[in-house]
Amino acid sequence: MVEFDTVYNRRNTNCSKWDSIKDTYGEDGLLPLWIADMDFKANTPVLEALKKTAEQGILGYSPAPDSLYEAIQDWQKRHHDYSISKEAILFNSGVVPSLSLAIQAYTEPGDAVLIHDPVYPPFAKVVEQNNRKLVRSQLLIDQEHFIMDLDTLEKQIVAENIRLFILCNPHNPGGRVWTKSELEAFGKLCAKYDVLVISDEIHQDLIFAPNVFTTFSNVHSTFKDFSITLTAATKSFNLAGTKNSMIFIENPDLRKKFIDAQERNFQNEINIFGYVGTEAAYRHGDNWLKELLIYLNENIVTVSEFLKSELPEVKMMCPEGTYLIWLDFSAFGLTDAQLQKQLIHKGKVVLNPGISFGPSGTQHMRLNVACPKETLIEGLHRIKLSFE
Repeated sequence: MVEFDTVYNRRNTNCSKWDSIKDTYGEDGLLPLWIADMDFKANTPVLEALKKTAEQGILGYSPAPDSLYEAIQDWQKRHHDYSISKEAILFNSGVVPSLSLAIQAYTEPGDAVLIHDPVYPPFAKVVEQNNRKLVRSQLLIDQEHFIMDLDTLEKQIVAENIRLFILCNPHNPGGRVWTKSELEAFGKLCAKYDVLVISDEIHQDLIFAPNVFTTFSNVHSTFKDFSITLTAATKSFNLAGTKNSMIFIENPDLRKKFIDAQERNFQNEINIFGYVGTEAAYRHGDNWLKELLIYLNENIVTVSEFLKSELPEVKMMCPEGTYLIWLDFSAFGLTDAQLQKQLIHKGKVVLNPGISFGPSGTQHMRLNVACPKETLIEGLHRIKLSFE
């Protein structure tokens, strides 16, 4: 676990998380605790597999090998009790491009698409940029956790003639790991009104015990008929730059529509390093992931204890999964612009503005704790300094 404590200098490495903040915010010396990648080196077997591929010296076109399919199938079965056929596995460069393709494949311009509020910002962007009508369903808070408002959700489905729902499972930014019973109730509602579910499950491996992740299409035998699953090894193993994700589509008709959309958009070729990194992660990453989850959980406890003792005005939604924490700064009575200004210009720390996740994210911020404890503790002190 020592490797997770190592502080690596990511500045001047063409790193979005560290090298784009001065251009974005116009300040030197900012500490980034925002963009959702980790400040940890990838697992050694993954790095060795990527190095071996590079050393071949010829980096031509490559199809997905059978061994990759087998690694994915084995991982899903062992970790999520999900059995999936090779034919149902497709590949694309990332979850967000796959969301865009799904919207194009399954809806028409002007159709209404429903998302939760708050939720990962690109959900709204891909809906609006594909000329669909965006509808938001506000999440409720119960015992300091988000829950779905199914009564209001049903009314919205009917009133807006919703054709597609984009689900974030586990939830970003709240860290909710939706339970099987929650997903079943939600899924039955979507089935009742013939609503297609696109389930973004990229954080499926980042789950803290005793919480248990459930793939949406695996909740009930019929759910695979009206859903597709988007996931990747990139979030779990810090491989975002290798650009590979999977799309699981068990319904043959839905699968054909998605493949047709890929071909129309020429999005059916994957970076060879994405293939190699994914397979190596799934074959050799169990122990690394286990230690990562222990370390992330310790970081979450560090945040909780710090806020309780040093900054009790800030309320924290304790995540059940992901490495993201949803923070409520409303006690300070600041506008979203004022809140961000104090964090950036006074505390010199960068978090993700809550308002970017939807209207109910006002006066909130999202904190990324996937970093060495030394970095996290410095960030927490900078947050405190912002309000002194």
